[in-house]
Amino acid sequence: MESVTELPFNKFIGVEVGADAEHLLRLPSGERYLNHLGTVHASALLALAEAASGEFLLRHLRSGAGVIPVVRRIEARFRKPATGSVSASASVVPELLARLDSDLTAKGRALISVAVELHDQSGAHVLGASVEWFIQGNFPR
Repeated sequence: MESVTELPFNKFIGVEVGADAEHLLRLPSGERYLNHLGTVHASALLALAEAASGEFLLRHLRSGAGVIPVVRRIEARFRKPATGSVSASASVVPELLARLDSDLTAKGRALISVAVELHDQSGAHVLGASVEWFIQGNFPR
């Protein structure tokens, strides 16, 4: 898989590849993403945050071949109402990425949390999240 945008759910909701390396993914502006207040629905923001964390790991693991990742937990803080398109960035401390790689090699499994930040088209910081992944190696025995 080249990108999490290929997953059926992410296609269904319209997740797109971001415009640059910093903004991994984005949701375009559109009425279908709005809540009763006319701002981007919380569920749409959470879906984008989860997808961005997965995209970050996919890129780190070089297409995810040989592993099975599963979201274990999401903690999110909604900061401001989002309007228009929303972009996502994700990061992990380099030492934790090194531990991920070593745990997968040594144990065949690992846990890692990916920090995600969402900003709307005005630049407002609308959500901060931590997405914890359990990753199981799917290596031939």
